Amino acid sequence: GGDHTITYPILQALAEKHGPVGLVHVDAHTDTGDRALGEKIYHGTPFRRCVEEGLLDCSRVVQVGIRGSSYDPDPYKYCRDQGFRVVPAEECWGKSLVPLMGEVRKQMGDKPAYISFDIDGLDPAYAPGTGTPEIAGLTPAQALEIIRGCKGLNIVGCDLVEVAPMYDVSGNTALLGANLLFEMLCVLPKVKTM
Repeated sequence: GGDHTITYPILQALAEKHGPVGLVHVDAHTDTGDRALGEKIYHGTPFRRCVEEGLLDCSRVVQVGIRGSSYDPDPYKYCRDQGFRVVPAEECWGKSLVPLMGEVRKQMGDKPAYISFDIDGLDPAYAPGTGTPEIAGLTPAQALEIIRGCKGLNIVGCDLVEVAPMYDVSGNTALLGANLLFEMLCVLPKVKTM
């Protein structure tokens, strides 16, 4: 869908109903910047705004696949200072993420949680149709392990953002995005799968 700004008002609405929620965030970027071009709300700031408004249970925020360029010499400091668990992409390379998701399920517990999946969390070899591609990302199999690893959590919502089909003439990014959304629907509470 749209850019990652859309997650901010969704989390405002969810927090109004559930209180601060946990977050499983897959992305190449932390999206915790303060400003860009003088603006406080843009696709690189939503989770900082969410922290400022108390929308997130920061002890239950996990960011997976983080990598890429930054304007800051310590790009994960803000996140760690808030209590987020940051799992850089290099910690995921060449291995299954099933064990990580076991840890994430324990961290999330049975309280409300949200899944926010930026398609640029995946390597652009698989998903080039995005505005801010970063090399050395996750694989589609790892994406499935993350999403399927959320089964049994108290998921109160999810999104998949930053898909830009016009940047991918093959159509693979849109196909991958649609399949990942389907997988997210399958892990929602009370959804029966075969």
